[in-house]
Amino acid sequence: MHTYEDEVGKRWGNTEAYRQSQAKTSKYSKDDFQAAKVDQEAVTELFVYAFGNSLPIDSPKAQEAVRAHRDAITKWFYDCSVEMQKNLAVMYIEDPRFKEYYDGRVRGLAQYVHDAIVNQ
Repeated sequence: MHTYEDEVGKRWGNTEAYRQSQAKTSKYSKDDFQAAKVDQEAVTELFVYAFGNSLPIDSPKAQEAVRAHRDAITKWFYDCSVEMQKNLAVMYIEDPRFKEYYDGRVRGLAQYVHDAIVNQ
């Protein structure tokens, strides 16, 4: 059976980000994982606010969400550079699972998140 962990390992197993993430998350308790999820949800809500209020992708609120997104990844998983974040942004619109996560909140949010990140 193909699992998400298998896919992640196959895709990014040779990267420093993957090694950092594995080192950090291997020490996490259930509460740590829950706190990481809460932080990620809070970041998504920043994007929802900016998008829902039709703020431009270069607005202070949208760019605050971009920084919070990068900071949360760095805090919980791996050092997320701007370049790494831009690569993630592409995945958010190309991988149906990520697109569904964002668009499941608000239709069109995945593209907005992508655009805000790429245009920082």
